[in-house]
Formats: sequence, C-alpha cells, structure tokens
Amino acid sequence: MKSKIISVINQKGGVGKTTTVINLAAGLAANEKKILVIDLDPQGNATTGLGHSNIDGSEKNIYNALNGSKKISEIIQTTQIDNLDIITSNVDLSGLEVETAGDNGRAFILRDKLSLFFKENSSNYSHIFIDCPPSLSLLTVMALVASNSLIVPLQTEFFALEGLTQLVKTIDRIKESLNSGLSIRGIILTMYDKRNKLSSQVEKEARDYFKDKVYNTVIPRNVRLSEAPSHGIPVLIYDKTCPGSKSYSNLTEEFLNQEKIMESAA
Repeated sequence: MKSKIISVINQKGGVGKTTTVINLAAGLAANEKKILVIDLDPQGNATTGLGHSNIDGSEKNIYNALNGSKKISEIIQTTQIDNLDIITSNVDLSGLEVETAGDNGRAFILRDKLSLFFKENSSNYSHIFIDCPPSLSLLTVMALVASNSLIVPLQTEFFALEGLTQLVKTIDRIKESLNSGLSIRGIILTMYDKRNKLSSQVEKEARDYFKDKVYNTVIPRNVRLSEAPSHGIPVLIYDKTCPGSKSYSNLTEEFLNQEKIMESAA
C-alpha cells in the first residue's frame, strides 16, 4: 500500500494547522485508517497535543532522523489512540537550517528518509500528515518536496487571502523545480464566526477563487478546540459533542469521500 503524504501548511501562525492535523488524523484513525503524524515544527505542538513531551531528552524525534543519527523506523512512537502513530519534534529542530547550510540536497532530506523507510519496511500507513512550521523556511520546503498534496487551513479573517497568494506562489516554485506532482488537496476554513460578517466574506472570496478546492465543512471558533491540546488529546476524544468535534467529524467524512472520488478517477 502506498502511503499518501499530506502536508498541512500555512506560513501564518495560529490558523489551526496543528488542530487540523491532530483531529483529522484522529478522525481517520477512528475510521480504521492507519495514520502517522510527523511533527515538523520545532515548537512541537502536535507532539504535546497527542500526549508526548517536546522537552524530554529522548532521541526518538524527527531532528535525529533528519540529521542522520536515526532511521525513520526507529523514531516512530505510538499515541493513546489506536491506529495513530507520531514522530515527535522539539526545539533542536530549529538548528537544522544552519547545520545543513552547506548541503545542496538539503531540500530532499525528508523525502529521501521517507523513501528509504518505505523501501525497507512494508508501510501500512494509509496517510502520513506533516505538521509544518508557520513559516516558509527550509523545513516547510522539505515538507513540500516530500508530499503528494497539501491541506491549507485558512483563518476567516482580514488579510487571510493575501497570505494565501504568497503560499500559492511558493507551491508553484516548488512544483517547477523540486516536486512536479505536488497539488493542493483542499483548503479548510478555520476559526469561523457566523456572527461576524467578515467570516462569510472571506468564505465567499475563497470559494469564488479556489472553487471546489475549499472543503464544505468549516471549523468554528470553539473553546473546547483550544482546551483539548493542553490535555494531550484530540478534541474528538476530549469532547465528542462540541461544535469543534462535530466539524472535524464532518471534515473526516468529507476527506474520505474525496478519497473515493480521487480513486475512482485514477
């Protein structure tokens, strides 16, 4: 089985990237899909949001795979959720850009490590989600080069679409020179406030411009969504009935339907 590698990306911080990674991964795991999350953000929020520490001295993290001291197969860890594994991250990762400065092939490091992992192990992961840092740095480029497709969380607020055009330019550059197969799989509108006219304005603009790339599901502003990570669990487990949970359940369903359509078209 070929794993689909999907980066969740937006160079702006605080738009719901990690929340989307954790909850979409958990939703798919609940649907009997085997999922791996790679935390590629030195802040390690996906790591703590899935119940691991981003400050323990363990060498089982993505930094030690990217610097060559560990193999991918040696750093995968389980989470408390069935079918959901993680490769953790910590602040050491922020040094990678400087450490690889002289390496012309550094944009391909993650892709090559994952290729080797697939070659040496029969991977039973249906999807690998990469949680990208909130910048267009080397780590983000590595993720783009390694991925088949992207999900872009878009906060429904002023300037959101301006940031997105910058991201689309970066994606186009990567497609031209480093990964011709890369595509945007979907855009997910986050932090949606139906009382706020701006939210529906941004939604309309996004749907007009990106058409059916924008998921029907929108993720509302929801206190439970922001509380869940501090308990080290996805909101889908923390509070199954809150609006945030329901939205991510709907997104999971929409994602799986999208998969069926893609497979029948292939």
